[in-house]
Amino acid sequence: MKHIPRKRFGQHFLADAGIIAAIVRAIAPQPGQPMVEIGPGLAALTQPLVERLGRLTVIELDRDLAARLRARPQLDVIESDVLKVDFAQVAKALGAIKIRVAGNLPYNISTPILFHLLRFVDAIEDQHFMLQKEVIDRMVAAPASADYGRLSVMLQWRYAMESVLFVPPASFEPPPRVDSAVVRMVPLAAPAAVPQALLEELVQVAFSQRRKLLRHTLGRWLEARAFTGSFDVQRRAEEVPVDEYLRLAKSLQE
Repeated sequence: MKHIPRKRFGQHFLADAGIIAAIVRAIAPQPGQPMVEIGPGLAALTQPLVERLGRLTVIELDRDLAARLRARPQLDVIESDVLKVDFAQVAKALGAIKIRVAGNLPYNISTPILFHLLRFVDAIEDQHFMLQKEVIDRMVAAPASADYGRLSVMLQWRYAMESVLFVPPASFEPPPRVDSAVVRMVPLAAPAAVPQALLEELVQVAFSQRRKLLRHTLGRWLEARAFTGSFDVQRRAEEVPVDEYLRLAKSLQE
Protein backbone atom coordinates (compact mmCIF):
# COMPACT_ATOMS: atom_id res chain seq x y z
CA MET A 1 0.00 0.00 0.00
CA LYS A 2 1.29 3.46 -0.93
CA HIS A 3 2.15 5.63 2.07
CA ILE A 4 0.72 9.17 1.95
CA PRO A 5 3.16 11.69 3.50
CA ARG A 6 1.77 13.21 6.70
CA LYS A 7 2.10 16.96 7.15
CA ARG A 8 2.03 16.76 10.94
CA PHE A 9 5.21 14.66 10.87
CA GLY A 10 6.85 16.95 8.29
CA GLN A 11 7.30 13.99 5.94
CA HIS A 12 9.25 14.54 2.70
CA PHE A 13 10.68 11.29 1.38
CA LEU A 14 14.04 11.19 -0.37
CA ALA A 15 13.64 9.71 -3.86
CA ASP A 16 16.76 10.70 -5.88
CA ALA A 17 19.05 7.66 -6.29
CA GLY A 18 22.08 9.83 -7.09
CA ILE A 19 21.63 11.93 -3.93
CA ILE A 20 21.05 8.80 -1.82
CA ALA A 21 24.31 7.29 -3.12
CA ALA A 22 26.17 10.56 -2.38
CA ILE A 23 24.84 10.63 1.20
CA VAL A 24 25.89 7.01 1.77
CA ARG A 25 29.38 7.85 0.44
CA ALA A 26 29.57 10.80 2.85
CA ILE A 27 28.54 8.60 5.80
CA ALA A 28 30.88 5.75 4.72
CA PRO A 29 29.22 3.02 6.84
CA GLN A 30 31.42 -0.01 7.62
CA PRO A 31 30.27 -3.56 8.46
CA GLY A 32 29.37 -4.04 12.11
CA GLN A 33 29.38 -0.36 13.09
CA PRO A 34 26.59 0.51 15.58
CA MET A 35 24.40 3.07 13.82
CA VAL A 36 21.04 4.70 14.47
CA GLU A 37 18.94 6.27 11.73
CA ILE A 38 16.39 8.91 12.70
CA GLY A 39 13.23 9.07 10.58
CA PRO A 40 13.86 6.24 8.08
CA GLY A 41 10.50 6.84 6.36
CA LEU A 42 10.21 4.65 3.26
CA ALA A 43 13.75 3.27 3.82
CA ALA A 44 15.39 5.04 0.84
CA LEU A 45 18.54 5.64 2.89
CA THR A 46 17.91 2.76 5.28
CA GLN A 47 18.34 0.06 2.64
CA PRO A 48 21.83 1.04 1.38
CA LEU A 49 22.95 1.69 4.97
CA VAL A 50 21.86 -1.71 6.28
CA GLU A 51 23.37 -3.44 3.25
CA ARG A 52 26.76 -2.07 4.28
CA LEU A 53 26.35 -2.30 8.06
CA GLY A 54 24.63 -5.67 8.35
CA ARG A 55 22.29 -4.37 11.07
CA LEU A 56 20.74 -0.97 11.78
CA THR A 57 18.63 0.60 14.54
CA VAL A 58 15.94 3.00 13.32
CA ILE A 59 13.74 5.52 15.17
CA GLU A 60 10.32 6.07 13.57
CA LEU A 61 7.31 7.87 15.05
CA ASP A 62 4.78 7.03 12.32
CA ARG A 63 3.22 3.71 13.43
CA ASP A 64 2.36 2.62 9.86
CA LEU A 65 5.95 3.12 8.72
CA ALA A 66 7.28 1.49 11.91
CA ALA A 67 5.17 -1.61 11.14
CA ARG A 68 6.63 -1.81 7.62
CA LEU A 69 10.16 -1.42 8.96
CA ARG A 70 9.68 -4.24 11.49
CA ALA A 71 9.12 -6.61 8.57
CA ARG A 72 12.81 -6.18 7.68
CA PRO A 73 14.81 -8.66 9.79
CA GLN A 74 18.03 -6.61 9.80
CA LEU A 75 16.34 -3.60 11.42
CA ASP A 76 15.76 -2.92 15.10
CA VAL A 77 12.85 -0.47 15.28
CA ILE A 78 12.33 2.05 18.07
CA GLU A 79 8.81 3.40 17.61
CA SER A 80 9.05 6.72 19.41
CA ASP A 81 9.30 10.48 19.25
CA VAL A 82 13.05 11.03 18.82
CA LEU A 83 12.90 13.79 21.46
CA LYS A 84 12.07 11.11 24.03
CA VAL A 85 14.88 8.72 23.08
CA ASP A 86 17.84 8.32 25.45
CA PHE A 87 20.74 7.83 23.03
CA ALA A 88 23.11 6.82 25.84
CA GLN A 89 20.75 3.94 26.64
CA VAL A 90 20.53 3.05 22.94
CA ALA A 91 24.33 2.85 22.78
CA LYS A 92 24.35 0.67 25.89
CA ALA A 93 21.71 -1.64 24.40
CA LEU A 94 23.87 -2.01 21.29
CA GLY A 95 26.90 -2.85 23.44
CA ALA A 96 28.71 0.21 22.12
CA ILE A 97 30.67 3.00 23.79
CA LYS A 98 29.75 5.31 20.91
CA ILE A 99 27.19 5.12 18.12
CA ARG A 100 26.95 6.75 14.71
CA VAL A 101 23.75 8.69 14.01
CA ALA A 102 22.25 9.64 10.64
CA GLY A 103 18.94 10.65 9.13
CA ASN A 104 16.66 12.97 7.22
CA LEU A 105 15.40 15.07 10.13
CA PRO A 106 11.83 16.44 10.10
CA TYR A 107 12.40 20.09 9.23
CA ASN A 108 9.66 21.34 11.57
CA ILE A 109 11.52 20.09 14.67
CA SER A 110 15.13 19.88 13.47
CA THR A 111 16.51 22.42 15.99
CA PRO A 112 14.92 20.70 19.04
CA ILE A 113 16.37 17.38 17.81
CA LEU A 114 19.85 18.89 17.51
CA PHE A 115 19.62 20.31 21.05
CA HIS A 116 18.30 16.98 22.35
CA LEU A 117 21.25 15.10 20.82
CA LEU A 118 23.64 17.60 22.39
CA ARG A 119 22.80 15.99 25.75
CA PHE A 120 24.17 12.64 24.51
CA VAL A 121 27.20 13.86 22.56
CA ASP A 122 29.59 11.78 24.71
CA ALA A 123 27.89 8.61 23.39
CA ILE A 124 28.10 9.67 19.73
CA GLU A 125 30.94 9.09 17.27
CA ASP A 126 29.53 11.27 14.50
CA GLN A 127 26.27 12.55 12.98
CA HIS A 128 25.18 13.00 9.35
CA PHE A 129 21.88 14.79 8.86
CA MET A 130 19.81 16.08 5.99
CA LEU A 131 18.33 19.41 7.02
CA GLN A 132 16.96 22.60 5.59
CA LYS A 133 20.00 24.33 4.02
CA GLU A 134 19.16 27.52 5.88
CA VAL A 135 19.54 25.68 9.20
CA ILE A 136 22.89 24.17 8.20
CA ASP A 137 24.10 27.62 7.11
CA ARG A 138 23.35 28.80 10.67
CA MET A 139 25.03 25.76 12.24
CA VAL A 140 28.36 26.32 10.47
CA ALA A 141 28.27 30.15 10.37
CA ALA A 142 31.28 32.25 11.36
CA PRO A 143 31.05 35.27 13.70
CA ALA A 144 30.11 38.64 12.19
CA SER A 145 27.85 36.99 9.60
CA ALA A 146 24.06 37.23 9.27
CA ASP A 147 23.67 33.46 9.86
CA TYR A 148 25.72 33.40 13.08
CA GLY A 149 23.53 32.96 16.14
CA ARG A 150 22.49 30.82 19.09
CA LEU A 151 22.56 27.59 17.07
CA SER A 152 26.08 28.36 15.76
CA VAL A 153 27.49 28.91 19.25
CA MET A 154 25.81 25.96 20.96
CA LEU A 155 26.75 23.42 18.28
CA GLN A 156 30.26 24.72 17.54
CA TRP A 157 30.97 24.36 21.27
CA ARG A 158 30.73 20.55 20.93
CA TYR A 159 31.15 19.68 17.23
CA ALA A 160 33.35 20.23 14.22
CA MET A 161 30.84 20.67 11.40
CA GLU A 162 30.80 20.94 7.64
CA SER A 163 28.12 21.12 4.97
CA VAL A 164 28.95 18.19 2.69
CA LEU A 165 26.18 18.06 0.09
CA PHE A 166 23.51 20.30 -1.47
CA VAL A 167 20.11 18.63 -2.02
CA PRO A 168 17.51 20.34 -4.26
CA PRO A 169 13.74 20.14 -3.58
CA ALA A 170 13.23 17.88 -6.63
CA SER A 171 15.07 15.09 -4.77
CA PHE A 172 12.02 14.54 -2.52
CA GLU A 173 8.45 13.29 -2.71
CA PRO A 174 6.64 15.59 -2.15
CA PRO A 175 9.19 18.35 -2.86
CA PRO A 176 9.65 20.74 0.09
CA ARG A 177 9.53 24.48 -0.53
CA VAL A 178 13.12 24.91 0.63
CA ASP A 179 16.61 23.81 -0.37
CA SER A 180 18.21 21.08 1.72
CA ALA A 181 21.75 20.01 2.53
CA VAL A 182 23.66 17.34 4.43
CA VAL A 183 25.84 18.23 7.42
CA ARG A 184 28.61 16.20 9.03
CA MET A 185 28.96 16.71 12.80
CA VAL A 186 31.97 15.22 14.62
CA PRO A 187 32.13 15.71 18.43
CA LEU A 188 35.24 17.60 19.53
CA ALA A 189 37.76 15.58 21.51
CA ALA A 190 38.34 18.27 24.17
CA PRO A 191 35.43 20.74 24.33
CA ALA A 192 35.32 23.53 26.92
CA ALA A 193 33.96 22.15 30.21
CA VAL A 194 30.96 24.41 30.81
CA PRO A 195 27.42 23.51 31.94
CA GLN A 196 25.10 23.23 28.93
CA ALA A 197 22.18 24.90 30.74
CA LEU A 198 24.30 27.92 31.70
CA LEU A 199 25.69 28.35 28.19
CA GLU A 200 22.20 27.98 26.68
CA GLU A 201 20.83 30.70 28.94
CA LEU A 202 23.77 33.02 28.31
CA VAL A 203 23.56 32.65 24.52
CA GLN A 204 19.75 32.94 24.53
CA VAL A 205 20.00 36.28 26.37
CA ALA A 206 22.83 37.52 24.12
CA PHE A 207 20.92 36.89 20.89
CA SER A 208 17.48 37.90 22.20
CA GLN A 209 17.84 41.36 20.59
CA ARG A 210 20.62 40.88 18.09
CA ARG A 211 20.40 44.39 16.62
CA LYS A 212 21.17 45.98 19.99
CA LEU A 213 24.52 46.23 21.75
CA LEU A 214 25.06 43.52 24.35
CA ARG A 215 25.00 46.05 27.19
CA HIS A 216 21.20 46.16 26.78
CA THR A 217 20.78 42.38 27.10
CA LEU A 218 23.76 40.32 28.26
CA GLY A 219 25.19 43.28 30.17
CA ARG A 220 22.09 43.53 32.37
CA TRP A 221 22.00 39.74 32.78
CA LEU A 222 25.64 39.81 33.97
CA GLU A 223 24.90 42.67 36.37
CA ALA A 224 22.05 40.67 37.88
CA ARG A 225 24.52 37.84 38.49
CA ALA A 226 27.01 40.26 40.13
CA PHE A 227 29.61 39.44 37.47
CA THR A 228 32.87 41.26 38.24
CA GLY A 229 35.03 39.95 35.42
CA SER A 230 35.77 41.69 32.12
CA PHE A 231 33.64 41.21 29.01
CA ASP A 232 33.15 43.78 26.25
CA VAL A 233 29.41 44.45 26.03
CA GLN A 234 29.88 47.31 23.54
CA ARG A 235 29.40 44.79 20.72
CA ARG A 236 26.49 42.99 19.13
CA ALA A 237 25.98 39.30 19.89
CA GLU A 238 27.00 38.22 16.39
CA GLU A 239 30.42 39.88 16.79
CA VAL A 240 31.47 37.64 19.69
CA PRO A 241 33.38 34.45 18.74
CA VAL A 242 32.35 31.10 20.20
CA ASP A 243 35.46 30.83 22.39
CA GLU A 244 34.63 34.15 24.10
CA TYR A 245 31.13 32.95 25.00
CA LEU A 246 32.72 29.77 26.38
CA ARG A 247 35.27 31.71 28.45
CA LEU A 248 32.48 33.87 29.86
CA ALA A 249 30.41 30.80 30.79
CA LYS A 250 33.46 29.23 32.43
CA SER A 251 34.18 32.34 34.50
CA LEU A 252 30.52 32.51 35.59
CA GLN A 253 30.65 28.87 36.64
CA GLU A 254 33.77 29.51 38.73
